[in-house]
Amino acid sequence: MASPRSLRIVFLGTPGFAAVCLERLLETRHEVVGVVTAPDRPAGRGRQMKASDVKEVAMRHGLPLAQPEKLKAPDFLDTLQSWAPDLGVVVAFRMLPELVWKAPAMGTVNLHGSLLPDFRGAAPIHWAVIHGEKVSGASTFLLQHQIDTGHILGRVEVAVGDNDTTGILHDRILEAGRHLLAETIDALADGTAVATPQEDVGPHGDAPRKAPKLFKKDGRIDWGHPAQKVHNLVRGLHPFPGAWTTLPDGQTLRIHQSLLSQMDMGGEPGTVHVHKGGMTVQCGDGAVDLVRVQPQGKPAMPVKDFLNGLRLDLRKLGD
Repeated sequence: MASPRSLRIVFLGTPGFAAVCLERLLETRHEVVGVVTAPDRPAGRGRQMKASDVKEVAMRHGLPLAQPEKLKAPDFLDTLQSWAPDLGVVVAFRMLPELVWKAPAMGTVNLHGSLLPDFRGAAPIHWAVIHGEKVSGASTFLLQHQIDTGHILGRVEVAVGDNDTTGILHDRILEAGRHLLAETIDALADGTAVATPQEDVGPHGDAPRKAPKLFKKDGRIDWGHPAQKVHNLVRGLHPFPGAWTTLPDGQTLRIHQSLLSQMDMGGEPGTVHVHKGGMTVQCGDGAVDLVRVQPQGKPAMPVKDFLNGLRLDLRKLGD
């Protein structure tokens, strides 16, 4: 009986999410013949040059490494060709030009943090939480011209709790997704993979929701929204880029954690009710309890500590 086929893989990725997936691939029967990641960048207060998480894994395992500024640079394309990969695997990397994702003999597979075709884009996990999804997951698919639209090779579902943050869901999807990626590559090597057009998967009748990159401005809380929507925004933007509001003196108050309140305490949206060391804010429909906050220029703290140190009349947020 013939031995299972081992593929020559070139891996492309940058952050911790991708680094964990690379570590998982190194446990398989396949050979990672090259790694592509972002160039070192200045980071931290000292602006020291910092390697990406993927680079650190590659160096620890002695893997061939490329850090091109431009993916169409001739010297990088020559390096890619010299690795002679059967398959490209991309996780949390920048958009690839066609001559890169088509270079491997079998094309390139992407791991995406949503149940495609829903939440195509740069921030799929954030947007799943912001939309209040009860189920999310990860998908593997073959790259093609339009971003995140290629044929699906595999999907795995994970549950989303009522108070789960993006950080929590990120870790849950990563754990499931790294195994899905390994299984997908095995199936491609064995010839058992089935590529399914995304329009045959769903959602049927509705256009897939998008997941564009999020910025600080997207985190501003509109207290006129229903409490559930406000709560979803807070947990969807934690730990980054963060939901926020303004205090009566104009300073920013970042909201790290909230809960749906059991009480609708009345008043205009943004009205603050302080009680027994707690803080409830009225929304357009219902209210939320603030649990952990971060005043401007200070570290995050329990709301009780925030109230103890408060030196202003706190009646309303967001004006």
